[in-house]
Amino acid sequence: MDKNYDQIVMHPIGVIHSPYKESKDIPIQGIFKSNVEAWAELKDEYVKGLKDLDKFSHAIIIYYFHKSQIERIEGKPFLEQDKHGIFAIRSPNRPNHIGISIVKIKSIKGNRMYFTEVDVLDETPLLDIKPYVKYFDTRENVISGWLDKHFKNGDTPDKTIIK
Repeated sequence: MDKNYDQIVMHPIGVIHSPYKESKDIPIQGIFKSNVEAWAELKDEYVKGLKDLDKFSHAIIIYYFHKSQIERIEGKPFLEQDKHGIFAIRSPNRPNHIGISIVKIKSIKGNRMYFTEVDVLDETPLLDIKPYVKYFDTRENVISGWLDKHFKNGDTPDKTIIK
């Protein structure tokens, strides 16, 4: 690397509130529990940033895995016993502990964005929100590596932890 970035400082823009109080209760992806409701509560100085987001059906939320104390370079995902590189799985036990989720926006009221399709622990620090844009964020002919064998013919595997 040409540049040396020893430290990057980020500050939460708010907090995510969800019904998931323990990590064992969270589905591996929010789409598998699409009716579960949650909300993001933004700090006052970021409320104006929500302007016009209510015109979008979905958003990408970026957050900090605040309960993850472990950093791994390899890990075992829920669907298999084989280890994979951390950048090929979605474990919270990763360098920098950053997570992303695509959520379905239900409403925005004041400093709160209400949404479903959540897979985030309650009280998780929120780092950013971006609109999900079908013209930019959807790709055709996507290959999903080791996961493809678990989703043959569009079927959802039993081990998706649908709770």
